[in-house]
Amino acid sequence: MSFPLLTVTAALPAVGAVATAAVPAAKRTAAKWLALLFSLATLVSAGVVLARFDPGGARYQLTESHAWISDFGVRYELGVDGIGAALMALTALLIPFVIGAGWHDADQVEEESPNRRWRPTQGFFALILAVEAMVLVSFAATDVFLFYIFFEAMLIPMYFLIGGFGDRAHAAGEEEGAKQRSYAAVKFLLYNLAGGLVMLAAVIGLFVVSSDSLGEGTFSLPELLKARASGDLTMSTATERLLFLGFFVAFAIKAPLWPLHTWLPNAMGEATAPIAVLITAVVDKVGTFAMLRFCLGLFPNASHWATPVVLGLALVSVLYGALLAVGQRDIKRLVAYASISHFGFIILGVFAMTSQGQGGATLYMVFHGISTAALMLVAGFLISRRGSRLIADYGGVQKVAPVLAGTFLVGGLATLSLPGLAPFVSEFLVLVGTFSRYPAAGIIATAGIILAALYVLVLYQRTMTGPVRKPEIEKMPDLRVRELAVVAPLVALLLFLGIFPKPLSEIVNPAVEHTLSDVQKKDPEPQHPVADHNAWFDYKPAGHGGGDHE
Repeated sequence: MSFPLLTVTAALPAVGAVATAAVPAAKRTAAKWLALLFSLATLVSAGVVLARFDPGGARYQLTESHAWISDFGVRYELGVDGIGAALMALTALLIPFVIGAGWHDADQVEEESPNRRWRPTQGFFALILAVEAMVLVSFAATDVFLFYIFFEAMLIPMYFLIGGFGDRAHAAGEEEGAKQRSYAAVKFLLYNLAGGLVMLAAVIGLFVVSSDSLGEGTFSLPELLKARASGDLTMSTATERLLFLGFFVAFAIKAPLWPLHTWLPNAMGEATAPIAVLITAVVDKVGTFAMLRFCLGLFPNASHWATPVVLGLALVSVLYGALLAVGQRDIKRLVAYASISHFGFIILGVFAMTSQGQGGATLYMVFHGISTAALMLVAGFLISRRGSRLIADYGGVQKVAPVLAGTFLVGGLATLSLPGLAPFVSEFLVLVGTFSRYPAAGIIATAGIILAALYVLVLYQRTMTGPVRKPEIEKMPDLRVRELAVVAPLVALLLFLGIFPKPLSEIVNPAVEHTLSDVQKKDPEPQHPVADHNAWFDYKPAGHGGGDHE
């Protein structure tokens, strides 16, 4: 039996969550270091997963399969393709930075707590590790029911992280802030639970369909894909479309896609900056990943049927998110609306049904996670110094904290996909892939690039440049050693992957080819064949001995 590397990778943060929660109340610092240690061990394990993945090998690798609920055909079944391996690595990479940036985020909750038996610091870091474990299983699960369980279970720790450990920098005061945090947490939970209930009905329906077609119901994704490709798994057009919608709605809420996006600005605005990164850079990626793995793989005909509508919704997300980001007065809500626009680009690439589009969408998931983490974490450091999320309360920061301003600028430029930084590569591929099949959609989506430049540069101008307008800014310290240790590696990654994305693209491209094969799509042929260059030398204009030419 091969070593269960995927199980170990997901189990490390789960064990870390239990161990951190069990640390005595007086040992708050020990709990922080223990959580960081487990997150680093998980990063090493995820790095081994990425290193051991063979792009030229089988579609799903490092597989594990064990009987679980045999009467219902449910198995504990794991396996990664290139997309899953890349997103597992992204998740494991970001969690140590989330923990480092949130080192003191539970301290104020600890001070406010009258109950000495309640250990907010231990709970805060244990919940982060619990989310990491569930997300890692979601990226590796090849049993549909197993995926569903962890897809839903991650909502519970996220609910407590948003509602119980939310941002205290609220302009309306602590009482109003507590109401807003509670509202954001409940809205997040209800939206995602509603999508999960719809998906549960579709998961059960898929089992019934497989039972009717194969004689025995199964949730195994490899078996379902194989049966679908061979024609053994059949379903009526109406059934396939209903099942597709059941899965897609849940994933579109998680992603989030307009008009199912409204929970995200509230959740990111009221969460602390590290938890906002956890939401948009880690948890939300499960939605777009699942569109590729489940919607396109299991329901190819319904995916073709839904593509025009999905592309339309993605374009609305691109433009709507960017336009609302331009008009925001709250720094974190601006980043939230920018993320809605970016997820529109990702979904556009997924449903363009081209290798460039889907490859770009996968890279976009990874690069957006890194760039958003860099921008949001620096924004969190800025907000913690001033105690305000309002853009109007800043100005002239670069005069007193040049390193903070510089890293904020790099994060912002990555968000607007500046050439030379990692997101440019992925956004360019998405637009090229979309334009090759849907030229009008590709042209419209480019407007999002212009709007991104507007909201990022205006944000930087209003917060960082100009004279120091507020007395609180004059005494603002620059980034400390711990904060630099969080931000500097992210900036370095943005630069490195912007120049040399090839190692990652080589890992994800075979998985993209498999997905295109599932939906029976090939890249469009060029509209205008390449001319024979030798013919140029034979060409002579009319009247010069070359005969008549039209």
